[in-house]
Amino acid sequence: MKTLIRGGSIVTCAGDGADGRVIQGDLLVVGGRIAAIGKVPKKLLEPSPGAAGIVRVIDATGCAVTPGLVQAHVHLCQVLFRGAADDLPLLSWLKERIWPFEAAHDERSLAASAELGLLEMMLAGTTTILDMGTVHAYDAVFDACVRAGMRVFGGKAMMDVGEGVPKGLRESTKQSLRESDTLRETWTGKGDGRIAYAYAPRFILSCTEALFRGTAERSEATGALLHSHVAEHPDERVAVKKALGDDDLAMLRRWGFKGPRTLLAHGVQIRDDEADALAKDGTRIVHCPSANLKLGSGIARIQELDDRGVQLALGADGAPCNNNLDPWVELRHAALLAKFRSSTTALPAQRAFRLATIDGARALGIDGITGSLEVGKRADIVVVRTDGPHAEPCGDVYSRLVYACTSRDVEHVLVDGTHIVKEGQHQLLDREDVLTRARSEAKKLMARAKI
Repeated sequence: MKTLIRGGSIVTCAGDGADGRVIQGDLLVVGGRIAAIGKVPKKLLEPSPGAAGIVRVIDATGCAVTPGLVQAHVHLCQVLFRGAADDLPLLSWLKERIWPFEAAHDERSLAASAELGLLEMMLAGTTTILDMGTVHAYDAVFDACVRAGMRVFGGKAMMDVGEGVPKGLRESTKQSLRESDTLRETWTGKGDGRIAYAYAPRFILSCTEALFRGTAERSEATGALLHSHVAEHPDERVAVKKALGDDDLAMLRRWGFKGPRTLLAHGVQIRDDEADALAKDGTRIVHCPSANLKLGSGIARIQELDDRGVQLALGADGAPCNNNLDPWVELRHAALLAKFRSSTTALPAQRAFRLATIDGARALGIDGITGSLEVGKRADIVVVRTDGPHAEPCGDVYSRLVYACTSRDVEHVLVDGTHIVKEGQHQLLDREDVLTRARSEAKKLMARAKI
């Protein structure tokens, strides 16, 4: 089936972004790829025998047509903990709430948590995520991602040491690496090629040098991504310096955990010299503004990192430290906080929007197939209304998207050309079933955690 998205403002995010590349017109999807943009040749719309020749039309009048949004740091395993871990600093938040909750997970609760998070994010226009799971049963998360139609990089959390780590999360270095290898071998390429693996040592206080070095070696050998947390909270940096004698970034770089396949979440405490080192070797930083605010971690120096050439992306982090997974909230917070932190000219709307589209795709190494609307790329597309009373009457389309639009404005979402969200309804996940399972499994999990 062909899909014609008709009459929208096509926000391509192509090129270097200098001119915005917004085109008024149509967009045609054929066979999961973008076939034409702007004025679609009539010959491409001519009917042909069979289902492949049928043209489905999506009316995009009054809408922006954008690339699918990329969230490069989320925790699907934590969605059931939403509202159960408020008002705590990072290390207490982990030890007193998150780790005990994660240790109480089973396959059913993990599946329910992942489904709820996927439903929320996809209804809001997210088409690609980088997810960090809990230590066990990550197959259940990957399975939910395949069923939901999401494009996913993900991996189990790895934890082979650490103060306050529950028994249910502690694993040996050998066991952690072996289970991660099995997941990578089992799931890479599933979901019609939308599933890829990321080795995910949780953070430097819960992982040994051997674990970080082991994942770096595997990334070099297989091309898998590396994913961890870094320089998030001032207290965390103090604890790392006390335990290891140096800052986390310095230690990770020494252990080979760096480079273009490495995505580090947060980076709130990064200094100029560290930023220059990250830019030099291509290590990516994922900005999570809402979570940083809620955990009191601070405001990341995003404009300064950008100016120094650090590759950036955007993510919501986890439901217990946000408390939603809404990319539009992150876009708004990223733009506004940069202005407060640096200057009113910092991170203009157009630049902010690229963090959630082409820059996110580039950070994940998939900008050749998604992240912008260009002929030949995979059809990961969002149709979002810009004609609501909160976004009218006119103005720059990027300004409307970043500062005015919300998740409720998303009408349609395509992933690989499949119409996943149609008129605000997910076509593969049943809303009421997902909510019912989430409520039931959350109660059971809380009882098991005994917090």
